[in-house]
Amino acid sequence: MRNGLYTLTLFTIGVCSAILAAEKDPAYWPSWRGPYENGIALTAVPTEWSATKNVAWKVEIPGKGNSSPVIWGDRIFLTTAIPTGSIGSAGPQRGGGRGGPGGGSGAGVEHKFVLMSLDRKTGKSIWERTAKVDKPHEGYHMRYGSFASNSPVTDGKHVYAFFGSRGVYCYDFEGKLIWTKDFPPMKMRLGFGEGVAPVLDGNRLILNFDQEDNSHIVVLNKLDGKEIWRASREEQSAWALPLVIDFNGRKQIVVAATNKVRSYDAATGKLIWECAGLGGNVIPAPVYKDGVVIVMSGFRNPNMMAIKLGKEGDLTGTDSILWTNTRGNSYTASPVLADGKLYFISDNGLLSCLNANTGQPYYIQQRLPKPYSFKASPVAAGGNLYLSTEDGDVVVVKMGEKYEVIATNKIDDEMFVSSPAVADGALYLRNQKALYCIREGAK
Repeated sequence: MRNGLYTLTLFTIGVCSAILAAEKDPAYWPSWRGPYENGIALTAVPTEWSATKNVAWKVEIPGKGNSSPVIWGDRIFLTTAIPTGSIGSAGPQRGGGRGGPGGGSGAGVEHKFVLMSLDRKTGKSIWERTAKVDKPHEGYHMRYGSFASNSPVTDGKHVYAFFGSRGVYCYDFEGKLIWTKDFPPMKMRLGFGEGVAPVLDGNRLILNFDQEDNSHIVVLNKLDGKEIWRASREEQSAWALPLVIDFNGRKQIVVAATNKVRSYDAATGKLIWECAGLGGNVIPAPVYKDGVVIVMSGFRNPNMMAIKLGKEGDLTGTDSILWTNTRGNSYTASPVLADGKLYFISDNGLLSCLNANTGQPYYIQQRLPKPYSFKASPVAAGGNLYLSTEDGDVVVVKMGEKYEVIATNKIDDEMFVSSPAVADGALYLRNQKALYCIREGAK
């Protein structure tokens, strides 16, 4: 299950640099933010499609899941949660089923937590595995949440399905369960729900549990699920993906959160540095380039910080903070960092592009062709930015210093919360009901 020149055994900057030197991507999108952990694919994919143009296939997905698909070779993996109809003593929904601001939808309703394997070229099911049947103790945001919001991750040999409070499950590519590990129930702010994807680095599987009580980060041996280390975190609920960085020969795991951004030694869990300054409900994933990590929040007291690596301890208010930005920040969607430019979209649909070295805008809070709302993170492919909206449109913007919309595409009116995936010249879009493969020349 390997692609010629590439053997993805380490998710490191060194490996990513070798891949980036190639003319096109290998046929994989192994994690939520892709092979380079920044939402970027090099190979171009279609910029225009419709229900009758460039749609290779469509597959209805049972249940509800806002996780994104991951891809290796001819396999697609994605998760979903399917209600069985059985209701526990907690009742059908926590909080009266109101839905929001947080809502707690689905608490007490029995669900099957399922990992699916599909054929990448046809969309046909290869196998499905029910990891667990459970009645969740706590629900999710009625509009934006699900019990399968944590995207899986794969190393080309195994796939790791993480269902948060329902545990993590390691399967081989034939659907055989290799190991599983349970975790105590999480307590999330206002019943917003869980949703942080697992991260692979070499033989380590990284899981973050930022919640209202007992926040912590855990590193497991990916081969058998045994715990390597854990670190307690003085944090509240947050949903930012951990980012592994290789800086000066030392790997560190950076986690953005409300109280502080923190970096841990990947081998030992020792705290390397920390920095306060982000607002509440931190969701966007960090991005990294040339010794600088960029973190962002977009809720109350929004902030973006470019933090220069090299020092240890508390970096708050020091010259390690190269620049900040408070305008147009993403609340939910993660940014794309490409060619020294940082692209990000606010939840109310305003697109910005900054110089990643200086923080100066090329354009800021640019309105798209019509009013949109966003929860899905943008991805880049072939020099274009793909923005999946809550309206079911996908807006394609040319990447560069000037704002330029290339196309606006729609297949149906279903909302996008899942982020797209790209592999081997095809774009994979998951909405609330189905998974689509967009490929040039398909009818």
